[in-house]
Amino acid sequence: MTMPIGPSFIALQVRDLAASTAFYADVFGFAAGDRNPPGAVVFTTSPIALAIREPIRPLPETGSLGTGAVIWIACHDADALHDLIIQRGGKVLAPVNDGPFGRFFVAADLDGYAITFHTQQN
Repeated sequence: MTMPIGPSFIALQVRDLAASTAFYADVFGFAAGDRNPPGAVVFTTSPIALAIREPIRPLPETGSLGTGAVIWIACHDADALHDLIIQRGGKVLAPVNDGPFGRFFVAADLDGYAITFHTQQN
Protein backbone atom coordinates (compact mmCIF):
# COMPACT_ATOMS: atom_id res chain seq x y z
CA MET A 1 0.00 0.00 0.00
CA THR A 2 1.30 3.48 -0.84
CA MET A 3 0.87 6.48 1.43
CA PRO A 4 1.37 10.22 0.97
CA ILE A 5 4.82 11.41 2.01
CA GLY A 6 4.06 15.07 2.69
CA PRO A 7 3.91 18.50 1.08
CA SER A 8 6.57 19.14 -1.56
CA PHE A 9 5.19 22.25 -3.27
CA ILE A 10 2.62 24.90 -2.32
CA ALA A 11 1.03 27.22 -4.90
CA LEU A 12 -1.52 29.93 -4.14
CA GLN A 13 -3.81 31.12 -6.91
CA VAL A 14 -3.95 34.92 -7.04
CA ARG A 15 -6.16 37.41 -8.85
CA ASP A 16 -3.34 39.62 -10.18
CA LEU A 17 0.01 37.86 -10.62
CA ALA A 18 2.05 41.02 -11.21
CA ALA A 19 0.61 42.86 -8.18
CA SER A 20 0.96 39.80 -5.95
CA THR A 21 4.53 39.18 -7.09
CA ALA A 22 5.46 42.75 -6.14
CA PHE A 23 3.64 42.42 -2.80
CA TYR A 24 5.31 39.12 -1.87
CA ALA A 25 8.71 40.62 -2.71
CA ASP A 26 8.31 44.17 -1.42
CA VAL A 27 6.14 43.59 1.67
CA PHE A 28 6.74 39.99 2.76
CA GLY A 29 10.37 39.93 1.55
CA PHE A 30 10.29 36.77 -0.59
CA ALA A 31 12.75 36.43 -3.48
CA ALA A 32 11.55 35.04 -6.81
CA GLY A 33 13.56 32.25 -8.36
CA ASP A 34 15.25 32.54 -11.74
CA ARG A 35 13.16 29.81 -13.38
CA ASN A 36 9.40 30.33 -13.33
CA PRO A 37 6.85 28.46 -15.42
CA PRO A 38 4.41 30.51 -17.51
CA GLY A 39 1.72 32.11 -15.34
CA ALA A 40 3.53 31.50 -12.04
CA VAL A 41 6.28 32.81 -9.79
CA VAL A 42 8.21 30.35 -7.62
CA PHE A 43 9.94 31.84 -4.60
CA THR A 44 13.28 30.64 -3.24
CA THR A 45 11.91 29.01 -0.11
CA SER A 46 13.01 25.80 1.53
CA PRO A 47 12.50 23.04 2.33
CA ILE A 48 9.17 23.39 0.49
CA ALA A 49 8.79 25.61 -2.56
CA LEU A 50 6.12 28.32 -2.38
CA ALA A 51 4.63 29.82 -5.53
CA ILE A 52 1.86 32.12 -6.61
CA ARG A 53 0.12 31.51 -9.89
CA GLU A 54 -2.63 32.63 -12.19
CA PRO A 55 -5.90 30.84 -11.43
CA ILE A 56 -6.50 27.38 -12.83
CA ARG A 57 -10.23 28.09 -12.71
CA PRO A 58 -12.10 31.37 -12.07
CA LEU A 59 -11.73 32.81 -8.58
CA PRO A 60 -14.37 34.84 -6.74
CA GLU A 61 -13.96 38.50 -7.71
CA THR A 62 -14.14 39.70 -4.10
CA GLY A 63 -13.54 38.35 -0.61
CA SER A 64 -10.62 36.56 0.94
CA LEU A 65 -9.13 33.54 -0.75
CA GLY A 66 -7.86 30.52 1.13
CA THR A 67 -10.41 30.55 3.94
CA GLY A 68 -9.81 27.48 6.03
CA ALA A 69 -6.22 26.92 4.89
CA VAL A 70 -3.42 27.57 7.37
CA ILE A 71 0.00 28.22 5.86
CA TRP A 72 3.01 28.50 8.20
CA ILE A 73 6.22 30.05 6.90
CA ALA A 74 9.42 29.85 8.96
CA CYS A 75 11.53 32.98 9.38
CA HIS A 76 14.59 33.93 11.43
CA ASP A 77 12.82 36.41 13.73
CA ALA A 78 9.03 36.74 13.80
CA ASP A 79 9.14 39.92 15.89
CA ALA A 80 11.47 41.70 13.45
CA LEU A 81 9.59 40.47 10.36
CA HIS A 82 6.29 41.59 11.91
CA ASP A 83 7.65 45.12 12.34
CA LEU A 84 9.14 45.14 8.84
CA ILE A 85 5.87 44.03 7.20
CA ILE A 86 4.00 46.81 9.04
CA GLN A 87 6.63 49.37 7.96
CA ARG A 88 6.18 48.21 4.37
CA GLY A 89 2.41 48.73 4.55
CA GLY A 90 1.36 45.13 5.12
CA LYS A 91 -1.75 44.10 7.03
CA VAL A 92 -1.29 42.08 10.21
CA LEU A 93 -4.28 39.92 11.17
CA ALA A 94 -2.89 38.64 14.50
CA PRO A 95 -0.03 40.21 16.46
CA VAL A 96 3.14 38.44 17.53
CA ASN A 97 2.44 35.79 20.13
CA ASP A 98 3.89 32.56 21.49
CA GLY A 99 2.56 29.38 19.89
CA PRO A 100 3.29 25.72 19.27
CA PHE A 101 6.18 26.52 16.91
CA GLY A 102 7.60 29.52 18.80
CA ARG A 103 6.93 33.21 18.17
CA PHE A 104 4.43 33.83 15.37
CA PHE A 105 2.07 36.33 13.78
CA VAL A 106 -0.44 36.27 10.94
CA ALA A 107 -0.39 38.66 7.96
CA ALA A 108 -2.67 38.97 4.93
CA ASP A 109 -1.64 39.14 1.30
CA LEU A 110 -3.49 41.12 -1.40
CA ASP A 111 -6.04 38.34 -1.91
CA GLY A 112 -6.71 37.84 1.79
CA TYR A 113 -4.68 34.67 2.23
CA ALA A 114 -3.69 34.47 5.90
CA ILE A 115 0.01 33.66 6.12
CA THR A 116 1.44 32.69 9.51
CA PHE A 117 5.10 33.57 9.94
CA HIS A 118 6.94 31.88 12.82
CA THR A 119 10.47 31.97 14.19
CA GLN A 120 12.22 28.83 12.99
CA GLN A 121 13.11 26.44 15.78
CA ASN A 122 16.30 24.42 15.49
